[in-house]
Amino acid sequence: MDDPRLTPARPDLAAKYLEGKVKAARFVAGEEFEIAAALAPLREAPASDAMLLTQALKGERVTIYDRNGEGFAWGQLNSDGYVGWLPDAALTKPGAAPTHKVTALRTFAFPAASIKLPPVETLTMGASVTVAWNDGAFAVIREGWYLPHRHIGGVETTEDDFVAVAERFIGTPYLWGGKSSLGVDCSGLVQISLNAAGIGCPRDSDMQQDGLGRELGPAEAKQLQRGDLIFWNDHVAIARDASTIVHANAHHMATAVENTRDAIARIKAAGSEVMAIKRMG
Repeated sequence: MDDPRLTPARPDLAAKYLEGKVKAARFVAGEEFEIAAALAPLREAPASDAMLLTQALKGERVTIYDRNGEGFAWGQLNSDGYVGWLPDAALTKPGAAPTHKVTALRTFAFPAASIKLPPVETLTMGASVTVAWNDGAFAVIREGWYLPHRHIGGVETTEDDFVAVAERFIGTPYLWGGKSSLGVDCSGLVQISLNAAGIGCPRDSDMQQDGLGRELGPAEAKQLQRGDLIFWNDHVAIARDASTIVHANAHHMATAVENTRDAIARIKAAGSEVMAIKRMG
């Protein structure tokens, strides 16, 4: 059965590319948009209080299949294929292809080349921008905003160590569906960190368990290495070394470092056993 999280299909409407594969009253080709907002919520239903499934970052592309006329659009993110409802106000027609991305945890966009001016926006790691020209210590993007050069890199820029990226999020508040340093969940942390290292990554922990790395046998699993991923039901953590993990979790309500054995015992006591340990590379 197709995963509904990754399949733009409802009884009344589905993506044209699914015709002949799913049942729907009608099929539409969809239209590509760009995320104009700094961070756009992708929700389970077209309501501002509906569950947050994930977030789309500025500059991401999304294919929209339906707009309800009440401020919400239903579509599929081009980056990881996630399907849900986005606010219409977060969307714009696609502009020039992004040239750069935010490499800092977050950065301020200024209205001119001065850090003393009130910022017009806050952008988070992974947001994509199109640099129009440079002005001293700033890159001026298409919107006319000024971003510090130190906080951005070319779109092809990659980090060497995805675990080091995850460690930069220590202390970030836990947010179900969150995908930024303003709030992140366990699988969001893994996805952001791997993406920063140039590695494609599905959104949710079960998808990550199925799609990333190779599973370790019992003997190998006793010798954890930096970058190993530990999976439970609905949770994932990243090994920092042989004895500690970093993970966004609801126990600490933050991204935290924890002794691996202690975390496994604590989570087991709460009713969940380790399901798999995967090694990247």
